[in-house]
Amino acid sequence: MEWLTSLRGAINYMEEHLLEPVTPADIGMAVNLSPFYLQKGFQIMTGYSLGEYIRCRRLYLAAMDLLAGGNKIIDVAYKYCYQTPESFAKAFSRFHGFPPSQIEKQRGKIKIFLPLKISITIKGGYNVDYVVEKMDSFKVIGFEENIPMDRGYELCPKMWERLMEQYLTPLWQGKEPGTDIERAVAENDIGVYGVCVDSGEDSFTYMVAGPYKGGQVPDGLTVREIPAAQWARFRSPSANTDSLQALNTQIFQEWLPGNREYDLAYPVNIEYYLCTGNGMEYEIWLPVAAKEKD
Repeated sequence: MEWLTSLRGAINYMEEHLLEPVTPADIGMAVNLSPFYLQKGFQIMTGYSLGEYIRCRRLYLAAMDLLAGGNKIIDVAYKYCYQTPESFAKAFSRFHGFPPSQIEKQRGKIKIFLPLKISITIKGGYNVDYVVEKMDSFKVIGFEENIPMDRGYELCPKMWERLMEQYLTPLWQGKEPGTDIERAVAENDIGVYGVCVDSGEDSFTYMVAGPYKGGQVPDGLTVREIPAAQWARFRSPSANTDSLQALNTQIFQEWLPGNREYDLAYPVNIEYYLCTGNGMEYEIWLPVAAKEKD
């Protein structure tokens, strides 16, 4: 399914199921898109996570129900999938700035949150520097953490900062490995890859990794196999965090909506860091499959 069509379909599905418990897996199945890429793309395109969008829409509609009169707070709470009136009141107060019991006095302060309409203006088309090539399966080894889907841009750089200080920078500067982890880091070039893997409804596993070359896997490190695939490899001439995130955003906002050749294949993407004569460069790799012909 075409990328923008999938995102619009996701919004329509959420709007039709606001009164029911809904998971990213449910939404992804409805629009034939992996929950991993759906959540990643939706966050980039709209600025909201799926859960945040559903929550904001429910709380706005709940305010409209209460303002209409004749609805008890407890009934509205259950209608919009809150387990208790107390949890509803807390969420309502955080969103609108006042408790539901004050709806009549505070009607002018109700926070409006209408259904989103996704549109895009392509600036310069999808003229990013990329190639598509087939690669055999390969294994990576590294440190991994579970990251909430809506905090990736915040927590992944912090993970790099911690590991750079503790392991990577000292070893790159010539420190002799003194522990099993340090030896594994040095022997497997950990720091070459940043790997995102689907790990659940609202999170993904992020690895600071390198190509696994065999040997001992110390406690604290994990080995994963990346399947054989056709990869779209997007190149950027800078490896700072802002440039990486800007390229990632450009891929989802421009390349995916604009390309007519490829769909995303499965829920993994890789950041590849490489040293060149001009300094550090990086690539973002996405597994792709040729679109089915109409």
